[in-house]
Amino acid sequence: MQSRTMSFVEALTNVVVGFGLALLTQVLVFPVFGIAASFDQHVSIALIFTLVSLARGYVLRRLFARLSDRRLFR
Repeated sequence: MQSRTMSFVEALTNVVVGFGLALLTQVLVFPVFGIAASFDQHVSIALIFTLVSLARGYVLRRLFARLSDRRLFR
């Protein structure tokens, strides 16, 4: 079983990598669609999507934990 510290490190790494990928993707893809954004705007947009992703991951993890507790997926 994973320790709480390692769970935190994994979650933090996931968020940091996700943010970096979102930022890189925006910088590369936005111009293809004619969307002009400053670097600060790219950072803000990536941060918003990262926070939404973090919330989504938390809600889904708690949902599946609840379903698991009800023995629906054992």
